[in-house]
Amino acid sequence: MATTPPPSFIDSLFDAIGSRLAPPPWAVHEAQHRLVLLLNHVLMQEPQATDRLRRQAGRIVEVRWRAFTIRLLATPAGLLDLATPAAAPDLTLTIADDSPWSLAQAALRGEKPPVRIAGDVQFAAEVNWLVDHVRWDLEEDLARLVGDAPAHAAAQAARAAAEALRRFVPGGAPSASSPAPGGTPAPGSA
Repeated sequence: MATTPPPSFIDSLFDAIGSRLAPPPWAVHEAQHRLVLLLNHVLMQEPQATDRLRRQAGRIVEVRWRAFTIRLLATPAGLLDLATPAAAPDLTLTIADDSPWSLAQAALRGEKPPVRIAGDVQFAAEVNWLVDHVRWDLEEDLARLVGDAPAHAAAQAARAAAEALRRFVPGGAPSASSPAPGGTPAPGSA
């Protein structure tokens, strides 16, 4: 009996669902707004990141993956906002890997996905710096809600689960570029 390996099964399932169940435009818009709020929350924790974005005020980056597209505008405050659909992007980043399965595996290994870049090279370098250096300190945010000790215990449990998942997923064995216990990349990784 031939079985379909998980990557192709998951990819075909994702394709089937995506082609039949397109979310309504209002839901996409709301999801994008929530993503911008999350990104701004993370950016506000890094003054150097907001300084770098402030220098790029008015510039638009468009990120594409499969049928999903989001256009982000760098604001004078050093944060992000949704750009108008009519505005031309200064930089277009297209995630080259269409497979959600292989993207999840790469994320578990702490790797960046392959990206095609079109547009302003300096703006691309700033966006790359943000991707490489800005991290969400989820444990700190959780500590504000439940206290330091429970947040630390939850973060340790999550790290242990992620490590177990890395070992379980084919090709997901820990590597030198895996995140260090604090959630930031190991020194020398990119």
